[in-house]
Amino acid sequence: MPSDAVSDPTEPASDPAGSASDPAESVSVTGWGRTAPTTARLVHPRTYEEAAAAVRACGTRGGIARGLGRAYGDAAQNAGGAVLDMTGLDRIHAIDAAGGTVLCDAGVSLHRLMEVLLPLGWFVPVTPGTRYVTVGGAIGADIHGKNHHVSGSFGRHVLSFELLTADGAIRTVRRDTPLFDATTGGMGLTGVILTATVRLRPVATSLMSVDTERAADLDDLMARLTATDHRYGYSVAWIDLLARGRSTGRSVLTRGEHAPLDALPSRARRRPLAFRPARFPSAPAFVPEGLLGRGTVGLFNELWYRKAPRARAGELQRISAFFHPLDGVPHWNRVYGRGGFVQYQFAVGHGREEALRRIVRRIAERRCPSFLAVLKRFGQGDPGWLSFPMPGWTLALDIPASLPGLGAFLDELDEEVAGAGGRVYLAKDARLRPELLAGMYPRLTEFRLLRAELDPRGVFTSDLSRRLDL
Repeated sequence: MPSDAVSDPTEPASDPAGSASDPAESVSVTGWGRTAPTTARLVHPRTYEEAAAAVRACGTRGGIARGLGRAYGDAAQNAGGAVLDMTGLDRIHAIDAAGGTVLCDAGVSLHRLMEVLLPLGWFVPVTPGTRYVTVGGAIGADIHGKNHHVSGSFGRHVLSFELLTADGAIRTVRRDTPLFDATTGGMGLTGVILTATVRLRPVATSLMSVDTERAADLDDLMARLTATDHRYGYSVAWIDLLARGRSTGRSVLTRGEHAPLDALPSRARRRPLAFRPARFPSAPAFVPEGLLGRGTVGLFNELWYRKAPRARAGELQRISAFFHPLDGVPHWNRVYGRGGFVQYQFAVGHGREEALRRIVRRIAERRCPSFLAVLKRFGQGDPGWLSFPMPGWTLALDIPASLPGLGAFLDELDEEVAGAGGRVYLAKDARLRPELLAGMYPRLTEFRLLRAELDPRGVFTSDLSRRLDL
């Protein structure tokens, strides 16, 4: 059974990927979806000098940096080559508590930043559905979260970073430069990020004030989002993709803001910035195949929709519960069984809502058993040449990889997305056909030219870059 090469950071266990005294070992590496494993030499640099030495020693198959292994597909894999586990570079160098910036190593996780920064009244500017991603990974994938419609993606909040390039040089890369825009969203293919300076968000408490409401169908949901999303800093909708007919796209819409101090009960005001994530038992190492079939997922979806309030305002939730509910269950990706799962995420622009409707109907008619399906609105696009967000809509769904005919079905959805001028998220992909890529990412040619100039020997290589000819 394929396994994650880098240990799950929610586990207090020792690191099975090796140690500084064991500088490299051959291991089977997968993404978080636990599909398409390949074997690589896993290297564990603990200093910038060791990282530079690892890059020089990559060999003909090259190398790629890896953080905490939360990319779903093959972006942080490199069959026959080297994979640089950057989690050993995890120092926080400086915090400007007055100006709201942090300088840290690329291997620092968002979880660690929250532990340190929340008590000081600061929060990370953008977080995805897990806080167990590194700052380097956040830049390389140009991650987005529930606040993209107002705050953009992670790269928009990065002031500068240090990049180890293929020639062994360490370059300070600043905003509004070609190398900055090629690296934010560049999936680690321009070099190894060593440090970054990130602008933070001020908060008064570690709680969220959350509004929840049900939407009867997809059109109802999109109308609510279009009319009122600008009132909220964070917004996301869970969709029942097994619902059909008049209920197609029925949803639970959740939106929130950081709670002000006066919204807290008196007891909570004693420690308003305490960071106390919930933790539950780990998912078992063995899960029977077919556990998440249409029957069980259909029952879950029905219960989840029915238990949601028709309308509720101002509920106080912990930051961890609002942003990262699955992080409380270590190794939750095991619940899909030995075959793993595919997370499929695409975006289409404003004015292309009919394409989104068609895709949702097709998924519902296909009876894809997805209980983790979310729809968000994207705001202004970001400058990264391969950055995923574009103004419009994005849908993400998890599907068991063992579902019969899944590959052909997703190929059809890719064609639908491309035909609507949309794109697939590279940080979650392990199967997109390369001929569709240029239409999805208009600045792909510029990225390839800069990469060829910066790295003519192809030192930085991944399974993703070979598959898509990046």
